[in-house]
Amino acid sequence: MSEFDADVVIIGSGALGANAAYQLAKAGKSVIMLEAGPYIPRWKVVENYRNGASKRNWCAPYPNLPWAPNSYTEGYIDAKGDDDFEYVTSYLRVAGGSTRHWASACWRLLPNDFKLKSVYGVGRDWPFEYSELEPWYLQAEREIGVVGTGEEDQSGQGRGHYPPRSAAYPLPPEAKPYMVQRMQAKLGPMGYQVVHEPHARVSRPYDGRPACAGNNNCEPICPIGAMYSGDMHVDKAVALGVKLITEAVAWKLEKGAGNKIVALTWRKPDGKDSRLTAKVFIVAAHGLETPKLLLMNNVANSSDQVGRNLMDHTGLSLTFLADEPLWTGRGSVQHGTIANRRDEASRSQHSAIRYSLRNLVPNVDVTVPLLKQGMMGQALDDAIRDRASRIMNISTMSETLPSPTNRVVPNYDRKDSIGLPMLKVNYHLDSYVRGMRPQAYKDFANFLQAFNGEVIEAPTGWRNQYHIMGTTIMGDNRKDSVVDADCRSWDHPNLFLATTGVMPTSATVNPTLTGIALAIRMAATIAREV
Repeated sequence: MSEFDADVVIIGSGALGANAAYQLAKAGKSVIMLEAGPYIPRWKVVENYRNGASKRNWCAPYPNLPWAPNSYTEGYIDAKGDDDFEYVTSYLRVAGGSTRHWASACWRLLPNDFKLKSVYGVGRDWPFEYSELEPWYLQAEREIGVVGTGEEDQSGQGRGHYPPRSAAYPLPPEAKPYMVQRMQAKLGPMGYQVVHEPHARVSRPYDGRPACAGNNNCEPICPIGAMYSGDMHVDKAVALGVKLITEAVAWKLEKGAGNKIVALTWRKPDGKDSRLTAKVFIVAAHGLETPKLLLMNNVANSSDQVGRNLMDHTGLSLTFLADEPLWTGRGSVQHGTIANRRDEASRSQHSAIRYSLRNLVPNVDVTVPLLKQGMMGQALDDAIRDRASRIMNISTMSETLPSPTNRVVPNYDRKDSIGLPMLKVNYHLDSYVRGMRPQAYKDFANFLQAFNGEVIEAPTGWRNQYHIMGTTIMGDNRKDSVVDADCRSWDHPNLFLATTGVMPTSATVNPTLTGIALAIRMAATIAREV
């Protein structure tokens, strides 16, 4: 009989934790995976969404429980930001994690994103280059079924097929939405590179998933399961023997000989505690919850960087009415992007920018302001049809730099139903991010000119994009980072972190694919050692 409950215990069952669990189970390792929330099937989320009144709160169709609150729970996150924006984020605590309600953008970082300090003199470098992660990117893309084209330059800098790939995307791109066709036709002559956005809504049957049918309901739930979500790898891991324990909130980590983590204690909704031992522990509990757990236990923080360096893609948003129908809402909610500013020399002075094109069915968005104007009857119907056909939203994904003062810590002044602290977040925008505003304004003006646009919402305020990075930052020096290149804690040889919080640069793209690639790479390291 083993002296351990499992070879590996994983805290969190999101896409990163579940992919690590699946790889370790394939390697023959015994794995226990804890999830603070419940397991909720897809059909139930679809039903909740259809029956619910809130259509723009992506967390609303999912459980919001007193022992596992989601990020929209009143008081769960006590956030302090700047006067011109409110810090908000959106994540779930359910089996499968926040990819249950994501839009599935699956970008790779660019080679220069790994060496920001070396090339542009700002921020930090990764402890390895793009070439090291490239084969793991490919494996991650195959695991989750990424749709894309390797024929375009995703940097917008005329580099040909870029970034470099060792093989094609697993799946070809879907048909191009009319909105993207019009963006390319109008903005292309102005020098803007409107390229395909790689994503995980399969364009043909793949790994038991049906091809995307264009429901345009990717957020908060794909009704048919064409879009990847972390529960898919939860199911695959469980089928290989991984033990999943839901409604289990990890709260205590015990240190032992050699500064190893020897056990964790988890709590059920009724307040009862249980203890687990393992050879290796992986914390995969989201970019805010992971540092909270470490700080609660004074673990992995000899550098004093746990919870610090919080980064997001906080940026600006423009909504306008074009002078022609664009018909957003056809196909997937994200398809195209404007890549020109993603890797320009100006990164040495201010934030890089990627422009995201929203392709969400806009009926709800256009109806509310019309109702506030008092419009009714046939006039309302006609206005909804007209505005829904012409409305367009373009937002910046803006690169932020790691700052030790932007941080998350446990909130001991406010606790959940089982007595555990909630969260305090301090997040401010520096001159590096704010310095991109003049460039963004010039580009927004060009977009308006191209479509003779009527401004509905001007890009005056800032908003987050719910992409959490930096809070358990990776580096090659234990004095200023939390984990090494293998996502292993500098302080505890058997503690690993599977979270986008390890990323030392934010770049301008959604971090989930990078996080999954790192988690798969980390699992390979653990499998060799256990």
